Amino acid sequence: MADSSFDVVSKVDPMEADNALNQARKEIEQRYDFKGVGAAIEFKDEKITLKAASEERVKAVLDVVQSKFVKRSISLKAIDAGEPFASGKEYRIEAKLKNGIDSDNAKKLNRLIRDEAPKTVKSQIQGDELRVQSKSRDDLQATMALLRKADVDLDLQFVNFR
Repeated sequence: MADSSFDVVSKVDPMEADNALNQARKEIEQRYDFKGVGAAIEFKDEKITLKAASEERVKAVLDVVQSKFVKRSISLKAIDAGEPFASGKEYRIEAKLKNGIDSDNAKKLNRLIRDEAPKTVKSQIQGDELRVQSKSRDDLQATMALLRKADVDLDLQFVNFR
């Protein structure tokens, strides 16, 4: 019998992220507490720039964006938001969408699988994802449960289960 396998990835659907940011833009345009503070959201190449006239307002814009991401089922672990900083007369927050598993987290997950997963399970790093293989599908499902509980600062998805 051939080995069963699945891939561990960390990806954000760009269309869902764009939809969430468009909803946030519409809410900011309509809300009374954002009138006249120059609140704006820009999204380009997985980079989000939030702008407002004060530090307090730009944090409120970030809060609106995060609430829209949650409503569209995008994990907040997928957003890497920085601290507010002054840029001329306005305050900004630079945020990035995390796509792919970086090498440090991939090594951490690999070590976790090797140490705590059932012994028949093997894993290997393939670029920005992790391939997990075993002869037993039950062992693979136990490994998925283990990875869901793992304390990793990533939104993990499991794809290509065969």
